[in-house]
Amino acid sequence: MLERRVQIRWRDVDNYGHVNNAVYLTYLEECRDRWTKQVLGEDFDFVIVRVAIDYRSELALQDEEVVVRCWGTGYGTSSIRTAERISKRDGSVAATSESVIVGHDYEARRAVPLTEGERTKLDAAIAADAAPG
Repeated sequence: MLERRVQIRWRDVDNYGHVNNAVYLTYLEECRDRWTKQVLGEDFDFVIVRVAIDYRSELALQDEEVVVRCWGTGYGTSSIRTAERISKRDGSVAATSESVIVGHDYEARRAVPLTEGERTKLDAAIAADAAPG
């Protein structure tokens, strides 16, 4: 599991005085991208193909920052499933998310299967996140 603190910026807040729902995607992306690079390395290229968010509570500029967590939950031939959570500093959950990313060849503009080495790294990361404690 990767944890990342993200400062809530003035531009994140909309006319209703809370963080706009679309900004949650940016917070999730910042953590998911780092988790992927941490687990699979800087050279692993991917695109996101699915994201589902459950909004639990609003965020405001006064919250100052959020804590975003990301962990792997499984994988397929070329896809990787992740789960994410955005929390306030007091630990209350602002949103939960499930995402699917796909290994991607930017030159060929197509998905690429995960290698055995990548599967081994994913197995280790998923097992570590599932371990008690």
